[in-house]
Amino acid sequence: MRNIKLVIEYDGSRYDGWQKQPGNPKSVTIQDKIESVLSKMENEQIQLIGAARTEAGVHAYNQIANFTSNTDMKLYEIKHYLNRFLPRDIAVLEVAEVPERFHSSFNAKAFQYEYKISMGEVPSVFERKYNYYSFHKLDSLKMRQAAKYFIGKHDLKAFSDNKRMKKSTERTIHKLDIYSDINEIVVTIEADDFWPNMARIIVGTLMEVGEGNMEPDYIKEVIESKDREKAGPTAEARGLFLQEVIYH
Repeated sequence: MRNIKLVIEYDGSRYDGWQKQPGNPKSVTIQDKIESVLSKMENEQIQLIGAARTEAGVHAYNQIANFTSNTDMKLYEIKHYLNRFLPRDIAVLEVAEVPERFHSSFNAKAFQYEYKISMGEVPSVFERKYNYYSFHKLDSLKMRQAAKYFIGKHDLKAFSDNKRMKKSTERTIHKLDIYSDINEIVVTIEADDFWPNMARIIVGTLMEVGEGNMEPDYIKEVIESKDREKAGPTAEARGLFLQEVIYH
């Protein structure tokens, strides 16, 4: 039995996220699309394991997934087949054979996301699907000051929409960088793990600081409160990209 790893890029605009949803027969997910093509290729049901469960509308530069199969196809043949039959908004960048025990999700040590915010007098027609447009000029310096309070291990319950979450809400933020120029801000977040909407709530809170609705040091109070109501809104999915899955 071979264990095959895929590196996948996708535009999540028209999908209901990465993970298939058996309870929702009308859902269309990235996992559904790739499994369908793999199963056709192998003439058997293939189960694909994804590293990150990106939400509806979220994109990826480097999603990692793996599947097991007895296929005798060469790696370049698998890559060619997938890219030939997948929709044009999903691409397989790399195909590699990995050790039997490799698990794209369980072996991941950290995840890095990027959120793109554009500003300016007129919203770009052509970038509208891939960034959030802010009609407010955001103060990137204050956003950087606020970002410092996230670094390290914290209980980030205030940044969860799931009030019934039973798992630990402690996460370690390794870095939270904010790059800016005149018309764009890019927020990069790396953490040991993310739950649904976590990255987008953090970004939404930082944008509240950038707009002047919160002071940078208020972030410390928000974190300590563990109260979702004190954090900012959930930023739109369109601006979020899974940038990297880290295994070392």
